[in-house]
Amino acid sequence: MPDSAPLLQLHQVSKVYRNGTVALKDANLAIAPGEFVSLLGASGCGKSTILRLIAGLGRPSAGSVAWDDPSHQGDLAFVFQEAALMPWATVLDNVGLPLKLRGYAPRKIRAIAQEAIALVGLQGSESTYPRQLSGGMKMRVSIARALITNPRLMLMDEPFGALDEMTRSRLNADLLQLWQDQQWTVLFVTHNIYEAVYLSQRVVIMAPQPGRIHAEIAIDAPYPRREPFRTSLQFNQYCREIAEQLAIADAV
Repeated sequence: MPDSAPLLQLHQVSKVYRNGTVALKDANLAIAPGEFVSLLGASGCGKSTILRLIAGLGRPSAGSVAWDDPSHQGDLAFVFQEAALMPWATVLDNVGLPLKLRGYAPRKIRAIAQEAIALVGLQGSESTYPRQLSGGMKMRVSIARALITNPRLMLMDEPFGALDEMTRSRLNADLLQLWQDQQWTVLFVTHNIYEAVYLSQRVVIMAPQPGRIHAEIAIDAPYPRREPFRTSLQFNQYCREIAEQLAIADAV
């Protein structure tokens, strides 16, 4: 984990819905600037709840979500599992939407959107419509739309969960490259142990009923991470350790 003051902190955060469901209980989590953290666990363990509370899409029932600078609280982007593109709009218009909503001039939107599209490897697709894109390409558009505002924090809720393994592997590698180049802070939700180990500096393991943080495991492997890392002894040891902790979390 980077040696710096946290970008944001969750302190004793709980979320209880009106029907009495305890989605999250007493969560403590600190995320440093530039860190890549994955939340890993079974369905219903509070992973997406944490992202939604950080994004301001809900309020904690108890505890606090604190940023290093309150004026930067909204300086984030959210990438969902579904790309959620406007079907009637081109790639360029989909990517440029956040800037359009902020009142940017059309010429400036086009220039910034084209740069974002190039960053995700979709040069030449600016005039293409979502129906003409593969699942992986749609997700690249979604990522480009998120990065166009140059957010301090990128929240990613299982963005590659619906993709085939080959596409997922390729996008994992591309995401790491973007993370290093753009110096984002990333909080990434996944069900996939291998994905979490490959991407992350730290994996936060969550337990269900009620949703809570069970353990944290630092992935002490250098970047850039290439394909040989996926088949290394070190990778397999981390995967085994996390699998053991997940089994304990589910049994408690």
